[in-house]
Amino acid sequence: MTIEGIQSICKQFPAVTEDIKWEDHLCFNVGDKMFIITAPDMVPPTASFKVSDEEFDEVSSRAGFKPAPYLARHKWVYVDDINRLSKKEWEYFAKQAYTLVAAKLPAKTKKQLGI
Repeated sequence: MTIEGIQSICKQFPAVTEDIKWEDHLCFNVGDKMFIITAPDMVPPTASFKVSDEEFDEVSSRAGFKPAPYLARHKWVYVDDINRLSKKEWEYFAKQAYTLVAAKLPAKTKKQLGI
């Protein structure tokens, strides 16, 4: 998987925006809330993303994964190489992260975004 592949997956979701945070992290957002953070300049590229409460322990214990620094309490995981996930897994986790974050947006914001 490439950063462009993740970008392509995320662009399929309604109202997704991208921005650069902390000088070198490409973030994917819905309603100005991040759901995936990538580090495209790292070798290999890394990422952090939100997972469900039920999957947090299982996903964060996989090889190359760990609870995301500063975000683990919100059930985010960090992966040390984006290639540890297949395209199908990225599609699943990106959709899940998007859905979890979008669900917590205020009703007014959801209406404005059409989600």
